[in-house]
Amino acid sequence: MIDPRDLSSDDEDTALAAEYVLGVLALDERLAVEARLKADTAFAELVTAWETHFSALNDDFASAQAPDLMPLIEARIFGKSVRATRSWWGFFAGIGVAAALVVAVVVNLPPAGNTGPVLTTSLAAETQDLAFNASYSDGTLTLARLSGTDAEAGRDYELWVIIGDAAPVSLGLIKGATSTRPLANLAPGAVLAVSLEQAGGSTTGAPDQVLLTGVIAAL
Repeated sequence: MIDPRDLSSDDEDTALAAEYVLGVLALDERLAVEARLKADTAFAELVTAWETHFSALNDDFASAQAPDLMPLIEARIFGKSVRATRSWWGFFAGIGVAAALVVAVVVNLPPAGNTGPVLTTSLAAETQDLAFNASYSDGTLTLARLSGTDAEAGRDYELWVIIGDAAPVSLGLIKGATSTRPLANLAPGAVLAVSLEQAGGSTTGAPDQVLLTGVIAAL
């Protein structure tokens, strides 16, 4: 196995692999590395070597059980009681919230120059191969596709935001693997959703087929 300590510290790939393993890359850089790992065997071996090299650091940290966020998510979406009826129950029921809603905060270090808080979420569902990561800071929402492909011919993905009990508001069509859009005053607890629409987007002002949802949270 490669010992990364034997390689030149000036080697860009060596440094990039180490930064990836340590988790200090910006989102776009991390996505680029993950795509490269699928095709570049030599680089993948270098990442594995760094993972082995840094694995000893794990002994310095005690394991901790992940918090149970589902009650908080249900309370935010449906009110204090999950049995309470909400006008947008049908909106979420289409993807089976009880079984398919997956909300995972993705930990990324804030990019240099950020002056405001960084909010993140992943949009995923157990029944979908499609998944996105969303991050928000300084009035800009960045959406990056983690898995899946573009919508089928004649269809488009559309991004929505739901704040409190208000109706979903469209944030526009999702084009390409990565996109950014301005968005003012997004706060923790807001829900982002991805729907599948006819080409050009919803014509009713409401999502048609909701595929994914995620609840925005602060780092």
